[in-house]
Amino acid sequence: MGYHEINRYLANAREILTTKAQKEGNEYRDIKYVQMASGTAYNAALMIVNEYLRKKEGIKFVKPKSIEDYRNSVRKYNKTMLSYLNETYDTLHLAGYYHGTPSVRTIRDGLEATRKMLAIIE
Repeated sequence: MGYHEINRYLANAREILTTKAQKEGNEYRDIKYVQMASGTAYNAALMIVNEYLRKKEGIKFVKPKSIEDYRNSVRKYNKTMLSYLNETYDTLHLAGYYHGTPSVRTIRDGLEATRKMLAIIE
């Protein structure tokens, strides 16, 4: 994938939140767009982990098939990355995408964890 694609996903997620999710105070009004942005940002987080694991494992790299596979792979190399992965899973994937949380703070925390993951691989 590469850094350009990861940054494009993150920019798309931020744009959706800014232009379509209708932030009002500490909540978003249009949950459909929160879910869309959360899914996009979570995909960026997984792309970051794939890039990280590809660098660590080289030709042995096999893309994980589940969150447990991701956790087990990352756990071997970097506990901080694992912590950020867990945070993005909880905030962006579960709360944002599946449950459609209106919480601006929850989504912001997930995006921040994703940015910190990106900083680890840069």
